Amino acid sequence: MSKKLPIEFIYQLFSLIIAIILVHAIYVSVVRPNAALALEDQAIQLNANPDYVPERSAYVVIRDFEQEACLILMLWAMSLMGYKAVQTAKEKSVLQLDLIPLNQGTSILPEDTREYSRPIQALPEEQHRYLLPRTLLTALHRFRSTRNIQDVSHAVRAICDSESERLDSELSMIRYIAWAIPSIGFLGTVRGIGQALGQAHKAVEGDITGVTQSLGVAFNSTFVALLISILIMFLLHQLQLAQERLALDAEEYCDVRLVRHLQT
Repeated sequence: MSKKLPIEFIYQLFSLIIAIILVHAIYVSVVRPNAALALEDQAIQLNANPDYVPERSAYVVIRDFEQEACLILMLWAMSLMGYKAVQTAKEKSVLQLDLIPLNQGTSILPEDTREYSRPIQALPEEQHRYLLPRTLLTALHRFRSTRNIQDVSHAVRAICDSESERLDSELSMIRYIAWAIPSIGFLGTVRGIGQALGQAHKAVEGDITGVTQSLGVAFNSTFVALLISILIMFLLHQLQLAQERLALDAEEYCDVRLVRHLQT
């Protein structure tokens, strides 16, 4: 765990920096120039034909700073969830291993726990920190010391529950990002409405161009933020479901492969 935290922090930091650079480069080189061209073309068409109905351009919808910030946070959250998903997949792969090799009808006595611990201890160093090997080793050591099957069962359940709570707490940053995205969208709404109110005197004089553009900022920022928030929350719930299933599968593995074969 002491090695995992710095690596994960460095990954979070660099993924944020990469997301900022990537999204800003796309905005500077693609989004904002095309949005300016689209607005200019719409202005020309409106001047030539008062009945012209402009089409919504995707570049115009996402051109403002609030949408750019939401996309940066989206990429950052997806990179964090990808990191967690890869770790969960690695831990699930251990569930396919036969770490407690037993023949049908074989029982495990307290004196046999050292022998059954060797295949688990022979795993690579990285896999020693995974949930299933830690749980199996704890259960075998507890059975050797207490000779109580019920105590072993409680220990397995406690470790799996603790791991499930730890995995859930590590999603706090992703939950914060999922909350921050619609909040940034609402900030864009407030900014757009404030700009529209500041140009109300022009609308009274008959020029509503500035007011409509400011209201477009307000509605577009909220629209994009809510769409991104829906996507992030869906991916977050899928990740949380996978982590909960990992804890449940590890507990079931220990119960079927180990606890049921214990005998005092």
